[in-house]
This record gives sequence, C-alpha cells and structure tokens, in this order.
Amino acid sequence: MAAAEENTRDTPRTPAAAAGPGGPPALTEEQAGRMFAGMNDVIRAGEEMRRLRAEMIQVLTGFGWTQERIARLTDMSQPAVSKQVAKYRDAGPGPSMDVSLGQHDLPWLEGRLWGLAEDLSETYDGAARCTPCVGALARGKKRFTERTVDELRRLVEEDLRLHAAELPAGHREAYDEISRGLDVPAGTATAPAGSASVRRALAHRIQRDRLRG
Repeated sequence: MAAAEENTRDTPRTPAAAAGPGGPPALTEEQAGRMFAGMNDVIRAGEEMRRLRAEMIQVLTGFGWTQERIARLTDMSQPAVSKQVAKYRDAGPGPSMDVSLGQHDLPWLEGRLWGLAEDLSETYDGAARCTPCVGALARGKKRFTERTVDELRRLVEEDLRLHAAELPAGHREAYDEISRGLDVPAGTATAPAGSASVRRALAHRIQRDRLRG
C-alpha cells in the first residue's frame, strides 16, 4: 500500500473514534481515511487491492460504521458499498478485530515493520536505504515473504544505525519490539481476526500514526 497523506476532502479535520460493540474506541475516521486513500492510489494495480478494500469495508462494518460514512472515506458510491456489505451479510458478523499496536502474529509484525520503514523513507526524502524495498512493496512488485521481510529488516536496521543521533527514540524502540516478535513468533490457541492482508494494512497504518505522535 502506498503512503498517502490525509485526503482533506474526504476526511474530517476532527477525527471520530470508531468503537466495536461494547468496546473502547478502536480506530479513528482519520486513520481509516488515510488507509483508503492509499488503497485508492493503487486500486488499478489488480484484484488483490480490490479484495483488500472489500475486506476493510467488512471490518469497518463490524465496528458499527454506517455505509454512508464508509462510502465517504472510500470515495465509493453508497450503492457500491452496500453491494460489498451484502456479499458478506449471510456469513454473519466476524470476530471482533483488535487494533491495539502490541500484537504478535506475523502479518501484524510485518505491517508494523512496513510502516516503520515507510516513515524512515519519508523522513529522509527517499534517501533511506530501505526506500527501494518500501517502494517495491507499495507497488506490488515485491510481496511479503520471509526473504523480503529479512531484507527489509536489514535495511531498516542500517537506517536506524546511520541516523541514530537524530531519530526519536521511538523508532528504535518500535524496531526492537518488532524484531523480537519476528525472531520468536508468539503461538496462540486461535488465529487473530482478519486476513493477513487486512492485519498487515491495519498495523502499517497504526504504526505510522504512532511514530508521528
């Protein structure tokens, strides 16, 4: 997913928190708007991004968001959103999606690493060592494989070392936490909610926002 700035036309200036039924605020409208802006930038790249956008619509529907609100954020018509929602209606509501940052399944950690690398690339105006890998992932020229993740980790670590004196401590702390999780995967009794691509996209967005404060 390509990095994207907030679409000021589609995203309100005052973010409103989305909450799952009975739960605390889970995702802001501002975060969702930026995610969809990135997806829309590359939606013509192929069916994979269309599928990811459709899955994200189901996630937000599960949070209790209205179709009108989702249509505004996705830059889709409301009938188009209704059609996407109807495709999954018979399956019933899925498990509640946890969007707290400190999760340890592989797609979530990959998404956090991607978000960290993208932030480094933008901070140094494309001059960071990780920039080519970030760009290839954003354009779909590279996929998240064990080899790609290892490459991205090496490049991010090199950027962190080169710019250690000027980067906020949060970048190194985030990398250390992500790296520990990738080195020692956490086993869970049940798989977390959401497909790998959805979890990766959410973690990418939330990690970026956390680094930006």
